[in-house]
Amino acid sequence: MTHASFDGLRVLSLESRRAKEVAKLIRTYGGEPFVVPAMREAPLESNKQALEFADGLLQGKFDLVVFLTGLGLRALLDIAQTKYNREELVEALRSVKIGARGPKPAAALRELKIPVTVTAPEPNTWREMMHGMEAEFGDKLGEMRVAVQEYGASNPEFLSELTVKCGEVTKVPVYQWTLPEDVGPLRESVLGIANGSVDVVLFMTAVQVIHLFQVAEEMGMREELRAGLISMVVVSIGPTTSEELTHYGITPDFEPSHPKMGFLVNEAAQYSGKILERKRSAGSAIVTPHKSDDKPAEKSKSGVRRVAVSTPTMAGFRDGLTSIDFLHEVSSRLASADSFHVVLGSIVDFVTTVIPCDSCFIYVMEHEKLVLRASKNPHADLVDHLGMSLGQGITGWVAEHREPVAIASGASNDPRFIMFRNLPEDHFEAILCTPILCASKVVGVITLQHQMSYQHTANEIRLLSMLGFLVGAEIERTRLETENLQLAGRLETRKAVDRAKGILQRDLGMSEDEAYRTMQRESRQRRISMREIADAIVLGDDLKKAQAADGARA
Repeated sequence: MTHASFDGLRVLSLESRRAKEVAKLIRTYGGEPFVVPAMREAPLESNKQALEFADGLLQGKFDLVVFLTGLGLRALLDIAQTKYNREELVEALRSVKIGARGPKPAAALRELKIPVTVTAPEPNTWREMMHGMEAEFGDKLGEMRVAVQEYGASNPEFLSELTVKCGEVTKVPVYQWTLPEDVGPLRESVLGIANGSVDVVLFMTAVQVIHLFQVAEEMGMREELRAGLISMVVVSIGPTTSEELTHYGITPDFEPSHPKMGFLVNEAAQYSGKILERKRSAGSAIVTPHKSDDKPAEKSKSGVRRVAVSTPTMAGFRDGLTSIDFLHEVSSRLASADSFHVVLGSIVDFVTTVIPCDSCFIYVMEHEKLVLRASKNPHADLVDHLGMSLGQGITGWVAEHREPVAIASGASNDPRFIMFRNLPEDHFEAILCTPILCASKVVGVITLQHQMSYQHTANEIRLLSMLGFLVGAEIERTRLETENLQLAGRLETRKAVDRAKGILQRDLGMSEDEAYRTMQRESRQRRISMREIADAIVLGDDLKKAQAADGARA
């Protein structure tokens, strides 16, 4: 089996929130990405229902609150705190049973130290949520007063099922999904699908399907869109999205082994070429997406074939990729970088492509401390600031003992675990951590985290350890180059300051100490650096000299 690759196929994604990440992944797997936002988050016309829920929560009118999205939880609290005390609301949530549809709302709840009673396993649809609630509460569910935080649009199937099986159901909408302000790119997507300018379409939510067909309906091209989709590869992230596609007469070719963006793009890269080839050679839309020469697949609850969990080419490096290809991939990424943070960012991109994870951190050893220098998720306030000592936490233990650590579940129960309260991702189930070495010296640590349980394979552990060896020298070299540049900058600053002090001493009769303190005071008052103050003084002196020279010549 070959390395996962789109081989130049034109891949359309309708993702909005993570558009850049999707485009980068598609490009990484050799595809030509077309990422067109299909929706945007918009506030509701009225927050009445959210505020009524907050009032009822504080009065103890609910037994169970189900959160379907992490974003919805945060939005709900933001709305409610305009009228009620936020801490009182959080405390009220801690006193009731809580349901979380997937890892994102579960993580958001853990950030607030709100215990989660029941979670929905993959693929995290309302059906798994319903089964989990029935298993947890049994007959008691029939007497419970349940509130459901909605996201974007109501889920009538879930609400209907709850109404039948629960004592009382309250829906709590907090935001809605609407079409983008500029629907021009979405119209172009409809035309592109209809005329065959796209090879693969990736759907990551049901709303993307709804909005695409809504725009096509307005253009009078619904049937053309449907015909175009049937003739190309359509990949759905999970059962809910598949059901929406089926509603419009489209049967997805397959669902990924896990309902996550990384798996979706990787497995689309693996199988799209063969599926598209068969569809075109058959000249018919009725094509079985997986035959015996493809990866065995199982049926999902939506009836769509799902890639088996044991996908051998996940991330492209568990298959027949040769050692030379692998080394070339790593070296080409590192060779293209030209600064410390660019190198580290390239490593993060590569690692998270190789091993799918929810978060990836790179810590660099500096003055006997590990300092966070790069992160998969944006943390401008933490990168270059968060640090830990050797031996502190699992990451510190790995640096101290120079050994990798892989924990499949319950990582927070490990005796080495230490929580960093200002790091949102510090709530996780699984972790893979390996030292970065250079000349037998630890220069950093790579840490991967998973919000759900994750059994790391021996190949993944060896792979990350190998990456630690490969990038160690590059990190050390780039770090030293950065330090050299900083040192050179400090020397230039020192020269400029010394020259400026001399000018002040000469022109104003100041002592060296007085001249320095004068510059320091100006730096603080003007809120600019000493270098800028010094450069201004030197420039002024040069201008005086030039004017004097011009006057003498005249």
